[in-house]
Amino acid sequence: MANGPALSTAKGGEIYLGSEIVNSFSLLDVLYANQFEGVSLDPKLSEQTEENFYRGAPPDWLNFHISEQAEYRGIGTPFIKRDGYDTLEQQIRQRRKRPGISTVKLFHQSGCGGTTLAMQVLWDLQKTFRCAVLTGSTLDIPNVAKEVVHLFTAGSRGHQNTVLLLLNDEHILEKLRDSIMKTIAEQKVDVGVWPVAILLSCVRKDEVVQSDHVALQRALSDTERQKFNEKKKELSRRYSDKCTQFYGFNIMQTNFSPAYVQQVCTVFSEVKKRNRPKKTQLAAFLSLLNAYVPGSYLLESQCLDFFKHDDHGDLSLEERMQPFSHLIVTFQQDETSERRVRMAHSMIAKQCTELMAEAGVNRSDTARNLLTCLCRDKVPQCLLDFVNDMLTKREMKKEKNPNSSTEIKDEQERFSRLILDIQKKEDNVQSASVLKVASKKMDTNPFFPQALARVYYIELKEYNKAEMWAKEAKKRNPQSSFVADTLGQLHKNHLNYLNPLNKTSKEQGNVKSKKLHAKPREILQLATKAIEAFKHEEQLAENERESDMKGDGATKVSNIFNSRGQFGYVQVCNVLFDLLVHQNETWRKVLTKNVSMSSVLESLGDNKLDRFNDLINSLRDEVERKCDFFDKYLTYSKPDMKKYDVPYISKDTSDCYTKYVRDSPPRHVKEECAPYIQKLKQSLAETSAGILSYLDREYTEAELKEITTLWEKIYSSKDSLTALVNYILAHIMLINTGLDFPPKHSCLTAFRHKMPLNPKEAPELYMLALLLYWPTDSEDKCVFDLTELVQHMHCSYEHAYKKYFRSRYLRPLFFIGKGQSLKRIVHRKVLEGWANKEAIQDKSNWSDEKIFQEPVIQEHLLRVEGVVRNYSLYATVGGTQIEVDANLQNSLWKQRQVSFYLGFTIRGPVAFSIQTKTTEKVEMSEMDVSKPGEVKPNLSACPDTTKGSSGMLTPSGNDGSAMKQDST
Repeated sequence: MANGPALSTAKGGEIYLGSEIVNSFSLLDVLYANQFEGVSLDPKLSEQTEENFYRGAPPDWLNFHISEQAEYRGIGTPFIKRDGYDTLEQQIRQRRKRPGISTVKLFHQSGCGGTTLAMQVLWDLQKTFRCAVLTGSTLDIPNVAKEVVHLFTAGSRGHQNTVLLLLNDEHILEKLRDSIMKTIAEQKVDVGVWPVAILLSCVRKDEVVQSDHVALQRALSDTERQKFNEKKKELSRRYSDKCTQFYGFNIMQTNFSPAYVQQVCTVFSEVKKRNRPKKTQLAAFLSLLNAYVPGSYLLESQCLDFFKHDDHGDLSLEERMQPFSHLIVTFQQDETSERRVRMAHSMIAKQCTELMAEAGVNRSDTARNLLTCLCRDKVPQCLLDFVNDMLTKREMKKEKNPNSSTEIKDEQERFSRLILDIQKKEDNVQSASVLKVASKKMDTNPFFPQALARVYYIELKEYNKAEMWAKEAKKRNPQSSFVADTLGQLHKNHLNYLNPLNKTSKEQGNVKSKKLHAKPREILQLATKAIEAFKHEEQLAENERESDMKGDGATKVSNIFNSRGQFGYVQVCNVLFDLLVHQNETWRKVLTKNVSMSSVLESLGDNKLDRFNDLINSLRDEVERKCDFFDKYLTYSKPDMKKYDVPYISKDTSDCYTKYVRDSPPRHVKEECAPYIQKLKQSLAETSAGILSYLDREYTEAELKEITTLWEKIYSSKDSLTALVNYILAHIMLINTGLDFPPKHSCLTAFRHKMPLNPKEAPELYMLALLLYWPTDSEDKCVFDLTELVQHMHCSYEHAYKKYFRSRYLRPLFFIGKGQSLKRIVHRKVLEGWANKEAIQDKSNWSDEKIFQEPVIQEHLLRVEGVVRNYSLYATVGGTQIEVDANLQNSLWKQRQVSFYLGFTIRGPVAFSIQTKTTEKVEMSEMDVSKPGEVKPNLSACPDTTKGSSGMLTPSGNDGSAMKQDST
């Protein structure tokens, strides 16, 4: 880099950067196009860097340069490429043909060379892309996005180039993508014809499931073995006996042989439990960390400080650590960072940990000793993070869904891997002991007492201790709803422990000997504690705000809404109902408010139960409110485009609703329409969300007609706008099931007379207005202001649902079809039913929109015309342009005239299957032209960053009619 660092341009050239640009990248480690070119390297530095790498240190850019130069001079074989290399490089090059921002994923098991492979690809593509590694905090997404955009635009117009960014956190991909796009739009960047960024996500997984992504495992193919054997001969010639300690390389060369690992770790078999010297203790600390936290390390200064009271003079760490030094590597990440120390390989770390345990030094012993010796005074932040992961990070385990050949179920482990191993290989008491030491040593961290409370109530059934530590966790972080959740969960667990219907015979025996016949007073006391805890958690969740929501600067930030408080309440009510009714059937009438508790105290057998009167009276209404929340939550949204909520959320909610509300009308309700409303409640159709989930439930034709008739009667009796809307929605749903049950014409006329709607009306009302009045022909003008309707719907959604649905994917509810009047409104389930008939896989996977490629779908849906401009999409209606959301944001990079299918989520209109109009020819040089100084119209009075917009019917005719077909 004689002329300074350079970046590649999209046209194959290079531009040199000034120090101001180079120094602006604080979160990215940029790999320059001319890295090390023209630089005279110290031979000793090069040799030491290469030795460290083969011994087990992380790869450095210099490793690839050294190998490249050795191959060029004919003195070395090429840097070994694992079999996934070509596929990974090909996927990256293919992504360059796509606009905007793309993602490529590499899954790899720890210690199999995944990070090396990813960096190797970046090195080989440094003159094609602008390559960088995300080294800064993944919590600072907006600034990461700004640096990515800065790297993309560095240099004058025409010299920009796609950024290839390597990162190891797959959970930030969507948020980073959205933030990059937002930054591009704010800065009015002209991206030209090139994609802005390709995000290479390099993710460690204990179990790698085969998929479309590149997956690297601890197993070599025959081709790879041959390459490693050739490299072994080269290293033997160059390094002689030194290569016997190249454990990072040798483990891979032996195909990850357990026998080889056992052989090199024999020194640990001589460890004694008593009077262990500090070098043995430190080796045990490193082994435990590296075995359970991939990528972890200790600072060399911290290791030396551990020996400071020993009289060893000026001995180096390597000398002090004999006879374990050959299994340990010391390295420096960059010139500014401290030297780091770790075991040579994760397999060595695991083997050493196991050998120590066999010698009597158990995992719990080492963990407690590590906490006592290293976590005192001022602890480096990196060690705090590693210890936190080691003791509290719960991995996701993937299991095949028995109900689907392709779907994989994600389920979180109960505890961290270390805690699980201590429980398995030692006992639960020892796992609690480790977490207790951590809780006391780091007395501001809420996660250690939280995990400790979970061990006490899940494994040990010591509920008093669990309650004490759960309250301690809350004390340390009083504003976090997620920390508060543990207190409610332990009380729920305790209550469930009393339920004989949920026990195995052995557990029932234990309960019978204790509290199978717990008195109602005791049950209600416990239920009260659980309910109060969950209600407090719910309130904390209500107060938590997303990071990009406006707040007071002191409010707790959370990217997702925590609904566990509401769901915990529902589960407690389920258990409470079962326990009380199991003892006395009279409780059924009390809990459903058919009789007052005070009138039946004698038959309940306890005259002192009246102190729970307020709780009992509140249950039915609260259950109804919570179930209404989950009805909307599950109908209008899902975790993301590809995933669904776990089934037990819907089941437990439905069970609870049935017990308290559905089958038992309260005696005190006297209003005129009460019988109709109760019948609707029995059908789960008393709300708009309930009606819109018709097709998810197996209703008979008679039931569907009855529901529609009931809403007609309620509207006729009350002249309520909500009742009118639900009546019309019920008819729309009937039409989508193929039933011929036309509404009275007056209902549409009545709704028209209600226009314009009050700005404070619910989003469902605005959605119906847009569905009814959106013109079929783009040349037609709407009698109402569609722009205003969309704005008001956005604002209504903002106030009603945004807090709860943030980070979730908004499911499309309806699409505009080619029919007339109500028959043109097509429900999402009908589309999925058609796709099901055509045997389309992943028909409800809205991330690829393949469903819209099917002729049967295209035959029934109406394409709407519009334009993409300044990274936004506008529908053209009667000469007016109305901004709509796009289901796939990557469709917005190319400025052009487009057509699309128009769907509606609970937030508003969303475009699907965006395509360039076939009558228009768009030259590549004209893509994404942003006029200087052009201001994007503000069509929404309530800014919102929630994106996107998922239900089975089969077609019965060309008119769009069809016939019917979550652990907290």
